[in-house]
Amino acid sequence: MPTQPNKRFTMNYRVLGRTGLRVSEITFGCGSVGGMFVRGTHQDQVQAMSRALELGINYFDTAPAYGDGRSETNLGLVLAELRPQAIVATKVHLRDADLQDIMSAVQRSLEGSPRRLGRDSVDVLQFHTHVAMQRGGAGWLETVNLRDVLGKGGVADAFDAVRSQGLVRFLGFTGLGETDALHQVIESDRFDLVQVYYNILNPSAGLAMPPGFKGQDFRRLIDIAAGSKVGVVAIRVLAGGVLGGAEARTGLAMSSVGEIGIPGSEYEVDELRAKKLGFLLMGDVKSLPQAAIRFALMQRGVSTALVGFSNLRQIEEAATCSGKGQLSRLEMGRLRELWASDFRN
Repeated sequence: MPTQPNKRFTMNYRVLGRTGLRVSEITFGCGSVGGMFVRGTHQDQVQAMSRALELGINYFDTAPAYGDGRSETNLGLVLAELRPQAIVATKVHLRDADLQDIMSAVQRSLEGSPRRLGRDSVDVLQFHTHVAMQRGGAGWLETVNLRDVLGKGGVADAFDAVRSQGLVRFLGFTGLGETDALHQVIESDRFDLVQVYYNILNPSAGLAMPPGFKGQDFRRLIDIAAGSKVGVVAIRVLAGGVLGGAEARTGLAMSSVGEIGIPGSEYEVDELRAKKLGFLLMGDVKSLPQAAIRFALMQRGVSTALVGFSNLRQIEEAATCSGKGQLSRLEMGRLRELWASDFRN
């Protein structure tokens, strides 16, 4: 894809693992946290996608659960109007009742998503339920176990079936749940990409954590993925909006997030941690969102950083983080001190 003209910066692209897709370093997250494609007007959404495309963003991520189908529907309407060369990813979320017949549940989901998106097929389909060694593991209300995912008639088999029907091109899953289970799903070689929880507050998916670290340790999940040639989409880069500042909870954005998917990372707790990060605002890093996005893109195993938006300024700020320099050794040293002390230093 050619670089879009812009005097301020050049969007960089990375290969999404073995999919071979060249994706922009920034992914447009169309979920409820940012809210653009859930609560925005059609004009808002057309302007947002138009600006994103001008800035070189070519990857858009949605799900049936975002706004009870509104995100997919709204995204489909804008895609039909603008007709861009865009890569679109959506998801399948399974509830307990779906586990009696996973194949049928996946098929039903794939009947609705392409219709709402106005497409015959989708580029990427991702499994979007926490994975644990046993159902109900680690205290999550909804989980599937490894047998549900990798066993006969499980998620991987169902995903292979819909791909063989030409409904999807590539298969992925969201890497939330128990660390041991997530590693095994990646190493199974059944999925082409994984969405990985990775941000300044919990970077354990990409970096070895010091002994005092209190968050969930994903034990360098990104390296495990790279070893299996599985593409990596970094998610929760702004920690559910915590690292986006006060603006991230205004306008179209969700006013309250609460639990954001992993133990020890409730929104209010992470807000206190984020207040310790002011030292990152140095040199050409003008805001905490910039620092957070650039931190995620420092990890070469990351193909793209997924960011949700509620206005045009946020899109522009995220896009201009592409191709920028890394955080300094001094800043990284200070971060390691914070991780080791659970942000008490």
